[in-house]
Amino acid sequence: MKVIAIGRNYTEHIAELENERPSEPVVFLKPDTAVLKNNMPFYHPDFSSNIHHEVELVLKINKEGKYIKKEFAHRYFDEIGIGIDFTARDLQQKCKDKGLPWEIAKAFNGSAPIGEFLPVSEFKDFSDINFHLDINGEERQKGNTKLMLFDFATIIEYVSQFFTLKKGDLIFTGTPAGVGKISIGDRLEAYIEDKKLLDFEIK
Repeated sequence: MKVIAIGRNYTEHIAELENERPSEPVVFLKPDTAVLKNNMPFYHPDFSSNIHHEVELVLKINKEGKYIKKEFAHRYFDEIGIGIDFTARDLQQKCKDKGLPWEIAKAFNGSAPIGEFLPVSEFKDFSDINFHLDINGEERQKGNTKLMLFDFATIIEYVSQFFTLKKGDLIFTGTPAGVGKISIGDRLEAYIEDKKLLDFEIK
């Protein structure tokens, strides 16, 4: 399986990082070794001193497809979950400054913790899903899909032009404002609506 991730998909997050607003989805990949399951702890690597949390809704692909049209996109995922896109912001900035790819800042081991998934039948409207991240009991990020620049269907249509989607692939759909540094000892809890689906510690 592979992880396809979307950057710069919430206006306020784009502003807080002083990035340019994209006209098309910004796409990057993470390998399967980035995925962290079952609320396992995340061990802070030594190569970065500024790893940021980015909470995101995650789509789980349920069948193979490519060149998928928007009107059929809903047929290609049957579960929605929540995850964290950990980003080594210091490494990312070094790479950006040199005009280099920044996979090492996004795709390192354990950089994609994922929680439980909910069947799509539990969601009345994909364009109105609330989610949030608490750290040490305090809300740090809060988002709603109505604030996305590119909705689920647009994302699937776009990425499936370039990458064949396969059963079990995960699509991280972008993070809202409020990203920030994590520290050893932090406890991260992520929710869709009022359901806690992810709960782990930084070690």
